[in-house]
Amino acid sequence: MLNGKRVLLVISGGIAAYKSLELIRRLRERGAAVRCILTKGGAEFVTPLSVAALSEEKVFMELFSLTDESEMGHIRLSREADLVVVAPASASILARMAQGIADDLATTALLATDKPVLVVPAMNLMMWAHPATQANIATLERRGVARVGPGSGDLACGEVGAGRMAEPMEILAAIEEHFIERTSLTGLRALVTSGPTHEPIDPVRFIANRSSGRQGHAIAAALARRGADTLLVSGPSAEPDPAGVEVRRIETAEEMLAACRGALPVDVAVCAAAVGDWRVATPAGQKLKKDGGAPPQLTLTANPDILASLAEAGNQRPRLVVGFAAETENVIENATAKRAAKGCDWILANDVSPGTGTFGGGENTVHLVSAGGVESWPTQAKQAVADRLAERIARHLIAAQPAAAS
Repeated sequence: MLNGKRVLLVISGGIAAYKSLELIRRLRERGAAVRCILTKGGAEFVTPLSVAALSEEKVFMELFSLTDESEMGHIRLSREADLVVVAPASASILARMAQGIADDLATTALLATDKPVLVVPAMNLMMWAHPATQANIATLERRGVARVGPGSGDLACGEVGAGRMAEPMEILAAIEEHFIERTSLTGLRALVTSGPTHEPIDPVRFIANRSSGRQGHAIAAALARRGADTLLVSGPSAEPDPAGVEVRRIETAEEMLAACRGALPVDVAVCAAAVGDWRVATPAGQKLKKDGGAPPQLTLTANPDILASLAEAGNQRPRLVVGFAAETENVIENATAKRAAKGCDWILANDVSPGTGTFGGGENTVHLVSAGGVESWPTQAKQAVADRLAERIARHLIAAQPAAAS
């Protein structure tokens, strides 16, 4: 799969840099050509000689090397690769990438490249959890930068938690996944729901949930990248509108259902929104007052079931209806039961228990439940989940196309 592919590997500072040596070896075993940029910090942990010996290429380190600039140039270096991989990606280099700072060869090449970029973060758990790092990661992912990890475990600093660099074979799998030829969805229509719904109690209060919309927005973007005419129906979300996607913003479950029905017919519907199960039967027209401290008595009624409605849409039923099951216990069992009850084709089950970080976070661990059984996917960035799902959808729809008349 990697034979003849060209990978530019940026090795930044951190004890995890030793894993980059194994990654180079594995890439070379599979026929990839590997050029390496070693940052000043990276050179504190691995030597240029070891990197050069494994890659069988010159190692590039200095931005203002007259020899390198005349022979190669940072522009050519960044653009002659098929994929740019930053492993390990320190908090510092992620921050500079997000801000567009080009103050050494690595960041200059990253800013100048027109090729896909994959980052493999590695750092202390507090650095990874810091809002600045999370904001930088979110910025990069919105720009299309892919990510592997970090995982959780023992860290070099002696602490235990998230921040551990992915293992070389995990990174290799992500690189191989990148080079899989993507199946086109050109000429097909897709509907995606995303985000939470807000069900009003009165003009200033509402019932909602913790969904960020990040996964649904990523799915819409992934389908659009494959050429699908994609409509995203989104509840209130801070996520930006995906490129190439028509977006209709709604507030309530009833508004979402109306927008979905209005979008039919479509070839595939992916219901990734976290739709509120209930709403207040009669929202107050004015702000509710405390009235001596007694809480108001709210009468709740069930919201419409959007997933089941699309699965029961008669002759306008999408050829493939995909739902999500956000569970806190018995994840696969509950998702299997939900698939049967809703009448949809696939369910993507995920654990949203406290501590998983799924709601509002950048990663997801999903299990695809279908008539054929359960397929568990590894924990990965929500963008990677979206890409994998989009590819599965494309292959399913193409395989299900009726044969052309001879």
